[in-house]
Amino acid sequence: MLELRNISFEVSEEENQKEIVRDISLTVENHKFTVITGPNGSGKSTLAKLIAGIERPTSGRIYLDGTDITEKNITERARLGIGYAFQQPVRFKGIEVIDLLRIASGRQLSVADACAYLSEVGLCARDYIRREVNASLSGGELKRIEIATILARGSRLSVFDEPEAGIDLWSFQNLIQVFERMQKRNQDGSILVISHQERILNIADEIIVVADGRVAQRGTREEILPGLLGTSAAVNQCTGKSY
Repeated sequence: MLELRNISFEVSEEENQKEIVRDISLTVENHKFTVITGPNGSGKSTLAKLIAGIERPTSGRIYLDGTDITEKNITERARLGIGYAFQQPVRFKGIEVIDLLRIASGRQLSVADACAYLSEVGLCARDYIRREVNASLSGGELKRIEIATILARGSRLSVFDEPEAGIDLWSFQNLIQVFERMQKRNQDGSILVISHQERILNIADEIIVVADGRVAQRGTREEILPGLLGTSAAVNQCTGKSY
């Protein structure tokens, strides 16, 4: 279980301090699919980075299964079982896809196992297994490869920052199925997604709405989603509505 206690985060803007996340306390239960949503600029992605260890909170504490991980960096948190997928995946010149999957898994994956992870995210393995993770790959390809590394890692908590960004319609439809399979396969693991997409919200066990750096609402999809879709912020996008 992930627990955030009174988490705040500030950045310096010229001579002033700007508070991005404001005294947020929440828990992400084991074996739950949780989606954090809200208006642009509300602090959602910053919250994901605080959980992953990319940023450190200005105040408050973060716990994973009762262990204080507030001071641990992204590498240390990865070893404890937190996986993180960037909104804009990182390119690694000189590293082949199979090597990236092996690094993520922490073991010497066979080619067959690596190909299976690529197939799960809709990539033809023989076309990608020996490709370099560099500028020759499109944003959508990188996104799918990154999701494959999360699958290979088998994290206790998998954090995805807007996984739908930059991928095509077919990939998005299959992304939903990937999340559903992840949840079924990893009975002890949890998934935390930052997203606007209705189809992702619609498979969530819990939805947390963040606005102005604070938790504005939280509850089951049955409790939260109808209200979100009834707001003026609901617009058609891609496969459905987006909040």
